[in-house]
Amino acid sequence: MALPDLITVEELFSPPERAAASISPDGTRIAYLAPWRNRLNVWVTDVEATGGESDFDAEPRCVTADENRSITMFQWTPDPRWMLFMQDTNGDENWHVHRIDLDDPEAAAVDLTPFPGVRTDFVQPLGMPGRAIVHMNKRTPELMDAYELDIANGELTLRAENPGNIVSWMSSHDGKLFGTTMTVDGDLEISQWDESTRTMRLIGTYDGKDYPLGIWPVQVTPDGSGIWIGSNRDTDRTRLVRIDVATGEETEVDSHPEFDLAGPLGLVAPLILDNRSGELLGARYVGERQVIHALDPRFAEVLANVEELAEGDVTALRSDDDGRRWIVSFNSDREPGATYLYDHDTGESRLLFRPLPHLDPDALAPMTPVTITSRDGLPLHSYLTLPVGIEPVGLPMVLLVNGGPWARDAWGFAAEVQLLANRGYAVLQVNFRGSTGYGKAFVKAAVGEFAGKMHDDLIDAVDWAVEQGYADRERVAIFGGSYGGYAALVGVTFTPDVFAAAIDYVGISSLANFMRTLPNVARPFLANNWHAFVGDPSDPEQEADMLARSPITYVDRIKTPLLVVQGANDSRVVQAESDNLVAALRDRGVDVEYMVKDDEGHGFLNPDNQIDLYHAVERFLAEHLGGRVG
Repeated sequence: MALPDLITVEELFSPPERAAASISPDGTRIAYLAPWRNRLNVWVTDVEATGGESDFDAEPRCVTADENRSITMFQWTPDPRWMLFMQDTNGDENWHVHRIDLDDPEAAAVDLTPFPGVRTDFVQPLGMPGRAIVHMNKRTPELMDAYELDIANGELTLRAENPGNIVSWMSSHDGKLFGTTMTVDGDLEISQWDESTRTMRLIGTYDGKDYPLGIWPVQVTPDGSGIWIGSNRDTDRTRLVRIDVATGEETEVDSHPEFDLAGPLGLVAPLILDNRSGELLGARYVGERQVIHALDPRFAEVLANVEELAEGDVTALRSDDDGRRWIVSFNSDREPGATYLYDHDTGESRLLFRPLPHLDPDALAPMTPVTITSRDGLPLHSYLTLPVGIEPVGLPMVLLVNGGPWARDAWGFAAEVQLLANRGYAVLQVNFRGSTGYGKAFVKAAVGEFAGKMHDDLIDAVDWAVEQGYADRERVAIFGGSYGGYAALVGVTFTPDVFAAAIDYVGISSLANFMRTLPNVARPFLANNWHAFVGDPSDPEQEADMLARSPITYVDRIKTPLLVVQGANDSRVVQAESDNLVAALRDRGVDVEYMVKDDEGHGFLNPDNQIDLYHAVERFLAEHLGGRVG
């Protein structure tokens, strides 16, 4: 047995040939992302040009021209003349809404929210053709107000000023405004904006401690009489319910006996809606794998047919306005994003593209769900990826820790996992306590446990891998981003003898400084997440406890080889978090590798930066764990 041929970093992290396909409302065109000058941009082609696997390239047209930063978010408007996309400046997350005019191929994209330092998002009410509801912190940096946008001429009209407690806005089919508000005690309220009194009318109240990231999803029904939300009221699992706007009464719509409704930081949208009417078609749940419940008879037929097209979990699933032509994408552990066009009238389908067609799925490593029991009895739902071609005994291993922490690892393709497995490492991903998707009790088990039981879960997982014979205890690395970067730093300060190497990618070194430097729009709404789980740095006693859980306090313990990676424009974990740590280590004469990219934010997006990062990762790990280098 032998490891397969080396897959280069460039093969895994160069831009996909195509990705993120979406069909126009009239069903005549397909938009997708593809490289232009080594950055992902939006391209459009006619559906009729996609006559077979080899014909998708027929007359595509690049309709954006961003050579600085890849575009990742775009969508059709109900009028297929216009498309909208989001872009920030070098990763600062101050998103702007841009318009594309498909009827004028020579026209440049127009920035519809050209306000420096302002963060924007938007929704498009289906009953308001040519208009969108835009949320911006233009008036007050800490608060998002609601505006109405005329897509054709760019005119913005202030619809509602945030009174100070609105966490997020939403819109009905005809543009009525609703919001999630937070009380002084941290409870969350679903309310409707009253245009006449310019105030919020309360609909329902929820215990904020059960929703660390707010209530999700929140979707107004097409007729405006109800709101679909993910609720865990009186249950441990999050189920789909409908709130009556008039009475506040909650009625269950759908649930899963074991899994939560898919969450806000997952890879898939929890609700599947009709493209024209906005009616509910299906709901998604995620356990070891994804489960979709069809809630509409015709959609049940569509789902049954498209699930036969490929192995893996359905990710993108969206139709034209007639519900005839569907774009369907699949995610698998060894095959990312295979995308099909399905015609429900004829039953015909065809493969449009594979994003990374040069990769051989048989040479990639399968991701296997495993359950590890923590020292205090909690089930830790995890994923183990073992190298192909060698006996899985006594391997060097990378413990790959997810961010959040109110997020989760899930089954599917991950380029960094495949890189590590190809280099000969076992890769273990652990949904430690605090991760979402496994009920609110599992999330709440992380309260007060930063650098405590949350870290114990990771150590228990390492012990499990060693006891099972997969991992060599002397050759284990810890690698994570954001919260995962914090976990890596906790690993080398609180348990300095466990890991042979560590990689901190945009990670937190000081919990107090992290909270004080969060973006303006985030800081007013920390009650149910960072303050509840870790503490409030404005309270001296709590700040002292936070410092006791912060790696920066214990830099003198670090003896593990460390690679630190940071984006200069990171608005969530600012560069000072890494600068301060590296400076403290270098003051002690400790050699620490430090990579900073001036054109990146909270995680690297541009391909050249990703390629630089993972070349550094493979070299660093090879030096300290003994794996291969491409």
